[in-house]
Formats: sequence, structure tokens, C-alpha cells
Amino acid sequence: MNRDIVRERKKGAFNPLDLTYVLDNGKIMTEKRRRIESMVYNDPQFKKKELSFMNQVERFNHSLDQELKAVRKMREQGWNPVDNRDEMAWFRSAVHGPEVNPLNLHTSMFLHTIMFQMTEEQQKKWLQAVLDFKIFGTYAQTELGHGTFLRGLETTATYDPSTQEFVLHSPTLTSMKWWPGNLGKVVTHAIVAARLITRAKDHGIHMFLCQLRHLEDHTPMPGVELGDIGPKFGFNNLDNGFLRLDHVRIPREQMCMRFSQVKPDGIYIAPPNTKLSYSSMVLARSNIVYSVGTALAKGATIATRYSAVRRQSELIPGRPEPLIIEYQSQQLKLFPQIATAIAFILCGQQVKQMYLTFISQAKEGNYSSLPELHSTTAGLKAFATQRACEGLEVLRMACGGHGYSSASAFPEIYGTFSPTCTFEGENTVMLLQTARFLVKAVRQASKGGKLTTLMSYLKMDQSERCNAKEPKDFMNIQTLLKAYRHRAKRMVTYATSSLEADLRGGLNNAIAWNKNHLHLLPASTAHCHLFVLDTFNQAVENAVCEDATKRILRTLVQFYALDGIVENKGEFLESGYLSIRHVDLVSKQLINLLAVIRPNAVSLVDAFDIHDDKLGSVLGRYDGNVYENLYKWAKSAPLNEKDVPDAYHLYIKPFLEENKTRVQARL
Repeated sequence: MNRDIVRERKKGAFNPLDLTYVLDNGKIMTEKRRRIESMVYNDPQFKKKELSFMNQVERFNHSLDQELKAVRKMREQGWNPVDNRDEMAWFRSAVHGPEVNPLNLHTSMFLHTIMFQMTEEQQKKWLQAVLDFKIFGTYAQTELGHGTFLRGLETTATYDPSTQEFVLHSPTLTSMKWWPGNLGKVVTHAIVAARLITRAKDHGIHMFLCQLRHLEDHTPMPGVELGDIGPKFGFNNLDNGFLRLDHVRIPREQMCMRFSQVKPDGIYIAPPNTKLSYSSMVLARSNIVYSVGTALAKGATIATRYSAVRRQSELIPGRPEPLIIEYQSQQLKLFPQIATAIAFILCGQQVKQMYLTFISQAKEGNYSSLPELHSTTAGLKAFATQRACEGLEVLRMACGGHGYSSASAFPEIYGTFSPTCTFEGENTVMLLQTARFLVKAVRQASKGGKLTTLMSYLKMDQSERCNAKEPKDFMNIQTLLKAYRHRAKRMVTYATSSLEADLRGGLNNAIAWNKNHLHLLPASTAHCHLFVLDTFNQAVENAVCEDATKRILRTLVQFYALDGIVENKGEFLESGYLSIRHVDLVSKQLINLLAVIRPNAVSLVDAFDIHDDKLGSVLGRYDGNVYENLYKWAKSAPLNEKDVPDAYHLYIKPFLEENKTRVQARL
């Protein structure tokens, strides 16, 4: 164990395990997770291999082999995705480490669509086959030419009443499905998003279950062309694929008909809410917020532990080289990311609960919370992924040159995480969807309408001013929340008034909307920032934990809020609640809190409780023995298997001999 990191752990003023309980939603959950993870780490069939030294095919084969072994093991435990969702997620996370689960879409969006969008009769036919892995499925929505803009999807499902079949077809090059995970080589079936056409009328996007490969020999079904889309920035253990359908016929009963139906004669029955077919996307976005926190937690763990063993330069001339975590500039890179990771983890728990509440209400025919849930998950997905993506890059650079090595795990973490900014809804579009909800809320408030709790800040008196006199006054979380509410109200109302002015000036809605992206996008961001801070604070206040844990969590809430003001001071000043002097006080209090967080930094990242095998980082090892293991890692590289590489005999030696001959010829 590295002596520096041992000393750092002794400085902590709280018990990291107690914070782990908070992040896991209770001691029982932590103990259960650890027990399940130990099943993986103690099983030789799940022994970790160095992913960085594998090519795409090797990673695909290895990852799939590990996943199917995991499925067998989980089956032995009697687990199923309905009753043992947490257990299976923990097990898979331990198995795959820094990689994505190669069958994730089968166990998430494919399964969810069948459970939530199919009738009970349809589920009797398909659900057990999915749970038992008798078929493999994916969710095929994104196309070569369209992604987030669902109404632009081109794949068609035309109903033929004479045979009671739907004809699925890709009418153009751009209509082929492109990007769905597992689609390339693994799946046998897919939920296909397509335009429902019956009686010559287009009823928009609906979901259909389509068999893509024969169950006997895995060859493509007639009219089905599919394959892998090739190497990517990340996710290279996953066969993201393309799918082209040439008049493929499926039975009428394979349309997802829980909310909308097509009768045998072709008559269409509309759903009670047109957005219900998008519930799988809402599920994915609600899960993303939590996963964003865990991804950022990995990066923060690596960079903080490395900063606690790396020595560099001179802080005081003539003294020994200090740990780089002693530098204020390094703390300003690390501590905001630690606070943000915890904020997103706790916020993600709340968003997931919002989704489960909606599902429960929807089963009773109550869909009233869907608009707010949709706008919240869309905006938070964009806000959280963008912040975490930027944060991971800050953390990578905080590790200096070694952060660029695959040994750091940052290339894997960043490559796996960065697509979240564009999949399940491109971030700009997601923020604009949230903006539509916000504009409606402002219009409703102006007419004296009832506002949800989430939007109650629109009732605030915008003329109110902050009465803080010194830095410590900004330790009051209610003062900080007021500042965030004033900022959100000012930006949301300003964006709405600008939009309304253009509409009154004669612009149609689409043109006026496009003209105001400059105001609408930051308004959505401010709204989401407030939501995260408010939720973070509530989660901390409601947390059942030791006093010391509560104190450091409250410090992190304050630090998260202060850092947000410093980073966005212009927007907070424009709201009028804070003055330039207030922003200066905020900056001073932020610096004061660095000293509070500093001795707790390593303990905070230890509380994320990420096993070394899952982290996959030489720089972020729990024992802090970085340098000897960097050397060991480098020596294990395939290029070092031979002292004299094959390239010498193939290319270098002939080239040198050619040069020698040329020199001799000149002589």
C-alpha cells in the first residue's frame, strides 16, 4: 500500500462506508451489492483481461462470452429481470467492468417495451421467451437519416387487411435502421419503430416486433439485411448495427397494442396519450442520470487517488515535491467533479422514482404526470451528460500525461460515456423539448393557472435582492437556492417573452422558435441546474447517516451550488438577485470550502466503493501503487512480446540494407 494514500485516508473526518450506504440507498443495499459483486470477483471464469490490447472482434467475442456466462450464473440464482433488477445490474456491472453490457438493450428497452406496450395476451406469447433468453432482442428506432426527430423516421409498417399482416419496409437509403446495439450480429428479434399506415392514412410512429434471424441457424430472415456498422469512438465490444427491411411481413398481433390498436379490418384505435409509445425512451433517459453520476464517480476516483500519490514541482522553494492535490488549481479540478458525481447519483435515484410512480399511475389509466416527466428526463439527460462529459475531460487532464494512457482507463470511460450526449436524444433537442414545457408553464402562470411544485419558482418576486453581507452567509442553502430560482425564473421568462414578441411581430411559431434558441437553451439548462441542486439538497437532508457524513454532504451541496454560481456568474448577475459584490463573496466562500473538502477527498472517492476490477485503472488503484503497475502494464503489451518485432524483419531491416547499399554505391 502506498504510504501517501494511507496518510490521506487517515485524514478523513467521516466513515466512507457510511456515505456508501447513502449512495446505495441504504446499508442493506450496499451489503447485497457487495455480496453479489464478490460472486463475480471470486469466480475464475470472470477473471479480468486487459481490454486495451484487444481488437474489435476479440472484444466483441470476449464480452459476449462473459455476458452469456453471467446469464447462466444468474439463472442458477433463480433471478429474473422483473423481480431481481438490482441484483442483475450489480452482477453485470462487476462482470463487464468499464465496458458496457453487450446485451443491455435486450434487458432494458426491448424487455420494457414488451412489458409496458404489449397487451397481456401478447405478453403471454413473448415475455417468457425474452426473460429466458430464448430470443435476443433490441430496440431499433434510430435511422441512418434520422435520430432524435422521431416524426422524421421513414420506416413504414403498412397494414394488409387481406392477410392481416403488417408489411415492414425501408423505402429509402436513409430509412435503414442505424446504430441500435446488438443489431449487427447478435439479435434474433427487434422492436422496430415504424410509421403505421392503414387504410391509406399515416398514423405516425408505432412499435412492432419483428423477427430478424432464423432461430435454427441465425441466418437473416427473408427480406432482412443487417450487419455491424464498424469501429466506433467507444462501445467497441458492442455490435451496433444497421437493418434494411424489404417488404417483410409480420402478423397483425406483433404490433404493440396496449395503448393503440389496428383491428382486423384495418380500423385504427388511437392511444389515450400520443407520447405513451415513447415511454421506453423516458425509461432510458431516467436511467442515464444515475449512470452519469457513476461514470463521473469513476473519473473522480482515478484522478483524486492519483493526485494523492503523484508529486510534482515545488509548492515552497527548497521543500520536497508536494502531492499535486495540495495545489489549489488541482483541487478546483477535482472537487467540483466529486460533488457533481454525488449530486447526479442522488438526483438519479429521485428521477427513477418519478418514473416508477408514473408507471404505477399509468397502469390505473392516469397519465397526467407524463408531460412533466418527459420534459424533466429530457432536460436532465442533456444537462447531466454534458456536464459529466466535460468533467471527465477535466479529470483526465488533471492526471497529466499519464491520463492519456489507456492504463488510466480514461479512454475507455470517456469513449463509453461520451455517446450519451447524442444517443437517446441529442442534447440540444432534449433541452428544446424541456423549453417547450417551460414556455407553457410561463403562459399558464401569466393566466393565473395552477403550477406544479417543480415550476413554483415562477411565482417568485423578481425584485427581491440577496441580503448576504459576508462569505459565510452563503453557507445558507436557502440563500443559494433562492439565487438559483431567481436565475431560472429570469431566464425562462425572458426566453418566453422574446418568443412571444416575435410571434406578435408576425413570425410563425416554427420560425420564432428557431430564432430564440439562443435564449431557450440556457433557460432549460438553468431550470435543470436548479432541479439538480434542489434534489441534491433534499436527498442529503433526508439521508439517514452519521452526523459526520451529513456534515460533509452538506458541505458538498454548498460547494456544488457555489461552484455553479462562479461558473455562470453572468447569468446570476443578470437575474438581479445577486450583485457583483455577492459574486465576490461567493468566490471567497468557495475557496474556504476547499480547505474543508481537502482532507476528505480520498475518503469521498473511496465512498463510491468502486472495485479495482470494475474501475480498470492503473492510476486509480485502491493501493496507490501506480508506478510499479504502470511499468508492469506496459511490459504486458503485445508489442513487447518480442524484443525484436516482426516489423523489423518485414520493413526496418530491408530499409536499412537498402540504405547501406545506396551508400556503398556512392562510395
